[in-house]
Amino acid sequence: MAGLATSFGSGAMTNSIAEIGDAACVLAIGTNTTEAHPIIGHQVKRAVRQGAKLIVINPRWIDLCRFATVWLRQQPGTDVVLLGAIMRVILEEGLADRAFLDERCEDFEAFQRSLGAFDLDTAEKVTGVPREKVREAARLYAGTRPASILYAMGITQSSHGTDNVFALANLAMLTGNIGKPSSGVNPLRGHNNVQGSCDMGCLPNVYTGYQAVVDPAVKAKFETAWGVALKDKPGLTLTEIFSAAHRGDIKAIYLVGENPVLSDPDASHVREALERVEFLVVQDIFLTETARLADVVLPAASFAERDGTFTNTERRVQRLRKAVEPPGQARPDWWTTCAIAKKMGAKGFDFKEASEIMSEIARVTPSYGGVSFDRLDNGGIQWPCPAYDHPGTPILHQGRFTRGKGRFTPLTYRAFLEQPSPQFPLLLTTGRVLYHFHTGTLTRKVEGLEKLRSEELVEMNPADAANLAIKDGDLVEVASVRGSVRARARVTDHSPEGLVAMTFHFAESATNLLTNPALDPIAKIPELKVCAVRVGKKP
Repeated sequence: MAGLATSFGSGAMTNSIAEIGDAACVLAIGTNTTEAHPIIGHQVKRAVRQGAKLIVINPRWIDLCRFATVWLRQQPGTDVVLLGAIMRVILEEGLADRAFLDERCEDFEAFQRSLGAFDLDTAEKVTGVPREKVREAARLYAGTRPASILYAMGITQSSHGTDNVFALANLAMLTGNIGKPSSGVNPLRGHNNVQGSCDMGCLPNVYTGYQAVVDPAVKAKFETAWGVALKDKPGLTLTEIFSAAHRGDIKAIYLVGENPVLSDPDASHVREALERVEFLVVQDIFLTETARLADVVLPAASFAERDGTFTNTERRVQRLRKAVEPPGQARPDWWTTCAIAKKMGAKGFDFKEASEIMSEIARVTPSYGGVSFDRLDNGGIQWPCPAYDHPGTPILHQGRFTRGKGRFTPLTYRAFLEQPSPQFPLLLTTGRVLYHFHTGTLTRKVEGLEKLRSEELVEMNPADAANLAIKDGDLVEVASVRGSVRARARVTDHSPEGLVAMTFHFAESATNLLTNPALDPIAKIPELKVCAVRVGKKP
């Protein structure tokens, strides 16, 4: 989000999901779209059926490779080098949109100079991608318009994830593929309401609608609206909160709808942090691995048991309608939070229904200013929607970027922080499979899905398996400097030599015991996608 906000002025998907199917070219990088986002994956396949060119950039073979015009199998963590080389080819071969650059962008010269480090020889050496494939991808993307970029956590969950996003924003601007139908830079969010949560200020540096905490005018606005004094310094991100709790700087945590004991990197450290706080409250619909550590568990209502909204990855605000009554003492999250606030003597929490909360959101959030439950009854609305007579905005940055002009950022390559070593000679990457979601808290309770996939599998290349005398189905132990887990081996050429792959769906083989909590210095997102490990056969 930080990368797109810096480059364009908005950190959200620039275009709409349905437009992807009409793109002439799709570049999918760091996304296993058909498994993690199958509806969007369908749009990619629709585009291909209609003649679109598909560029897949991924270290592992994924289902989209079956449909790809070209597949670039780069070494993990080398995305900036590969994208830099693609952009250098585009410039050298005169494929850039010069009119767009002159009219709509700034800081181009410094960016252009930075491409001097990304010649094709260097790119082939660092990324492992043959130079002619790099050239082919550059020509396809720049010469086949409109072109849409899709990316997901394979790009962002890295110690240099913001650099990766800067590179993608640069690529779209270089070719004029922004602010037009079926083009743009489109991050695919990992949950159904990640976009909505961020929109509502669930980030430590902004209020709703990305209004900066450090802006005196914004601070004064919310102090007036809420009748309280507010601080002007950003707080901590999720990963930073656990580190502070581990040090003893945070004494209590109120955790809603999250299972960090399974989902966060270096999970042993997270568990220790939660065990050290003096008071832990968990609010959830199930007694998760994290909830079992809590002093108090507050039962929450599920999506089908409450009214509200979700805002999806294309910025579409959608109504959530209560279908059944919640069981027992379960209540909607907003109701429980308001009840706690009122018990603590706070004012401004006297909401009787979810629609009243949306009305307040509209009053204090310009991008949601025209959103109401009444309007949403007629269908979803894509923000920004500043007024009640505004139709919403399917495509961002048409005619003008949110920040005025699009900003090019010079590129610098930084390798991922944890390199293979004699003790940990392999790299581990993580992802999802079609049949389960995130930590498995929900999907593993579905009998049919458990029959399709009921345990963790360590995908490894046949050459690596042979070197370690491991056969398909063997029980193996995967260890990093932070911990170890056991799971069955799946020997497959889907993973290249030197790279093993696991999901994080299965509590019995909690993969995030292994992963690296090192943070991107700007976005503060941990390096979940790459860490050094060893694999050994267990009796």
